[in-house]
Amino acid sequence: MSLGGTPGAEAVALAPSGGHDHQGCIDRALSRAEKLCSERGVRFTPLRRQVLALIWENHEAVKAYDLLELLKPFDPSAKPATVYRALDFLLEQGFIHRVESLNAFIGCSDVGRQHELLLLICDRCHTVEERAASSVMAAVAAEIASAGFRVRYKALEIHGICTACAAREDSV
Repeated sequence: MSLGGTPGAEAVALAPSGGHDHQGCIDRALSRAEKLCSERGVRFTPLRRQVLALIWENHEAVKAYDLLELLKPFDPSAKPATVYRALDFLLEQGFIHRVESLNAFIGCSDVGRQHELLLLICDRCHTVEERAASSVMAAVAAEIASAGFRVRYKALEIHGICTACAAREDSV
């Protein structure tokens, strides 16, 4: 699948469709995180594991305070600092991404390697699709280099309507 027919814009993670095995997404994310934490010699605590699982419950970005409410059944004493410490760890390890425009978080579908982000954010169903879009990112890198700008972090966030919502809209 490509971004508007653009070569080199393969999808890294697809928003759920009718036959989507979402439990598989959660299981793969947790398994990869456990493996990488073991390899890196860092602790993947039950709390960190639970926060990561909650983030992967769907393909929508989730805010920290929403995570706190979702965490309460598992840890009634959880405080905002508890969630923020877990989020900091998960970000540091590359298991999640911050969606800056929403002040929220999504699971990383390409864990284990440093990469740039092109995020397609549906304003209707709130799903977020992470894409590699190497040709787009190469063009952005060329512009940045020509400006002599020093990048600290690079992510492109594009808001619009996903394929599924557009199809529902077209069928009405």
